[in-house]
Amino acid sequence: MTKLGAILTVMMGAMGQQGPLVATAWLAGQIGSPDLVVLHVGTEKDYAEGHIAGARLVRLMDIGVTDAQGLRLQLPAVDALQKTLGVVGVSDTSRIVVYAGNVSVQSATRVWFTLDYLGLGNRSSLLDGGLAAWRAEGRPVSTETSAPLAASFTAKPRPELVATADWIRSKLADPEFVLIDARTEEFYSGASAGSMPRAGRIPGARNVPFPSVFGADGKMKPKAELARMIGSKPVVTYCHIGQQATVVYFVARYLGLEARLYDGSFQEWSGRKELPVQ
Repeated sequence: MTKLGAILTVMMGAMGQQGPLVATAWLAGQIGSPDLVVLHVGTEKDYAEGHIAGARLVRLMDIGVTDAQGLRLQLPAVDALQKTLGVVGVSDTSRIVVYAGNVSVQSATRVWFTLDYLGLGNRSSLLDGGLAAWRAEGRPVSTETSAPLAASFTAKPRPELVATADWIRSKLADPEFVLIDARTEEFYSGASAGSMPRAGRIPGARNVPFPSVFGADGKMKPKAELARMIGSKPVVTYCHIGQQATVVYFVARYLGLEARLYDGSFQEWSGRKELPVQ
């Protein structure tokens, strides 16, 4: 184990964390812990219908903006993210668990990526199976709404986790990076352009459709199986707008790999005519 790995292991142990992915049973045992922050990622509707006790709602629109070029779901300014996450209780001592409050697990992993970008990845976890798994096990849910908080934390942004189009273009022939398209096959193959300016994919990209990392029960597949799908090299992920790709980004980080997200994703790439599409 590297020195950094040893430090992180000690930190995680001190906080009672089990790593980037936690089970429902573990979370159930942590409810009520003073530093625990549970984030329900979804809509007002599914939050009102029931959420894990003490969880606070985070909507996708709270942690994403449309930029001047029309690119959707881009990272807001760091100070805006600090304010948004402070309202839901994130502080410098928080242990954060993010879960999908509906079927959109890619929204939950987008929130996890945002926390990782802000330097909170080693204190943030994704709940395996989300609220669906919690409910399936007969665990209690609450309909109580918590008042906004005024917490604050020290952001330590990691811009190196965000790949740009020009950076990717410079790495297309680099065998040390694996470019992964997280969209489903019809978009990867170019059979459908969806809402993108052009159909197809970034040249050389491998396809790991984001739903493929989950088993039939909605939980992550075993690590060994995920490793066969992702490989062992540094990963750069993209999709339509930078949402589905965070599922594969999360898996790469869960496996201990270096990972980057192309936030502009295929919306930007296919809209720039000078960039090649396969």
